Amino acid sequence: MRKLYNFDETIERRGTNCIKFDKNEAIFGTEDVMPMWVADMDFRTPDFIIEAIKKRLEHEILGYTFRGDSYFDSIQNWMKKRHHWDVEKDWITFSPGVVAGLTMAIEALSQPGDKVIVQPPVYYPFFDSVKGTHRNLVENPFKTVNGRLTFDFDDLKAKIDEKTKLLLLCNPQNPGGMVWTREELTELSKICMENGIIIISDEIHSDLVFKGMKHLPLPTISEEIKQNTVVCMAPSKTFNTAGLTTSVIIIPNKRLKAKFERQLHTPHLHMGNIFGTIALEAAYTQGEEWLEQLLEYLEGNFHLIEDYISQKIPQLNVMQAEATYLAWIDFSALGLKDKELEDFVIKKAGLGLSAGKVFGTGGKGFMRMNFGCPRSYLEKALKKMETAIKELV
Repeated sequence: MRKLYNFDETIERRGTNCIKFDKNEAIFGTEDVMPMWVADMDFRTPDFIIEAIKKRLEHEILGYTFRGDSYFDSIQNWMKKRHHWDVEKDWITFSPGVVAGLTMAIEALSQPGDKVIVQPPVYYPFFDSVKGTHRNLVENPFKTVNGRLTFDFDDLKAKIDEKTKLLLLCNPQNPGGMVWTREELTELSKICMENGIIIISDEIHSDLVFKGMKHLPLPTISEEIKQNTVVCMAPSKTFNTAGLTTSVIIIPNKRLKAKFERQLHTPHLHMGNIFGTIALEAAYTQGEEWLEQLLEYLEGNFHLIEDYISQKIPQLNVMQAEATYLAWIDFSALGLKDKELEDFVIKKAGLGLSAGKVFGTGGKGFMRMNFGCPRSYLEKALKKMETAIKELV
């Protein structure tokens, strides 16, 4: 019999050292906000993951461990089933997080002073990873075409020179929620390969893709692209295990992988932790039914946002999400400057969202809302926003 999961359940997260709920005062200057910013979900981590961790705890020695064959098998099987990607075991390596992985890849595959292309508006740690490793950040902003973010290839070509070594890709895109097409990825990769640019592809949201869309892991586009790509993935967004700091780095090119692993091993970051490994295996071996139900619920939440804004808050506009549990909402029609908009959302609407400006060029006037939450919570947040905007206008 099919087990049904309850995503409507409200779970109290305060008092657990939860970044989203226990840091309101520090982040927003008040406790009186509904936090919907940082990208973890307010649903229970799946029971099969919790049970796998409990079972491991029955053996009361938590010493040094390694990732065995079952770990690699679970990754390979998941990639094959979900993404039709035949991943070889020798391509798989580790990182304690996707941001850590792409930062180590930057250090391994370029030199200080080299140029790294970032495509804003985009997940803001990309900027810190480039600047913090003393590389030169080059922005290739997206264009908006028919309400959808898309690549500006002419701008990209114009900004490449002999010092350009890497491009950071967000696939699917955060914060816009785009699922890149084969044509878009092929053209992007062609430009990079022609100019000797390696692509580091953040694919952490690859499992959170809505009906009618299909995630394409970048290396599946062609053999040439496969040899020019570092892929950063994790079960953490999909299965709500971000606190277990376990990510998967897939590098088909042996030379690039060797360079990355030297960077990984030097600070002794390759070990990981027992429970991250256990959780990953459980997620990738038992998680398909739970994920299908999650995706249906998340898509319903996005449609609620879409319909509510269209019908009751026409001053706002939400970009059509094709993936993720993050809504990219345009507040620019309100005519507020960045600080005014932030103050309005926090103090008048009582919501803690991610300010668009932190995502770089193209983010002004936008806010990112995390809708990975019970529908009742989302409905309350939208009502608060509606009320605040009515009072404003």
